[in-house]
Amino acid sequence: MAKQNITLSLDKDVIRKARLLSARKSTSVSRLLSDELERIVRDHDRYEQAKRSARAALKKGIHMGGKITAKRGELHDRQGLR
Repeated sequence: MAKQNITLSLDKDVIRKARLLSARKSTSVSRLLSDELERIVRDHDRYEQAKRSARAALKKGIHMGGKITAKRGELHDRQGLR
């Protein structure tokens, strides 16, 4: 996969804290941000795929077993209630 650099503008305090955090993790700020951004994109892609699968399943429906033995008219016949 080809890599490309980007430029970010961040608050100085955020940069300072990011440097401390990346040092604790024995990595660079660039690697820390890269890994996190890749995780966000990967999670988003998984969510979108799951959403498409769920919508397809809902559209298809699920057979819950059993048989329909009465006709619609018989079930909604109100004359039998009197």
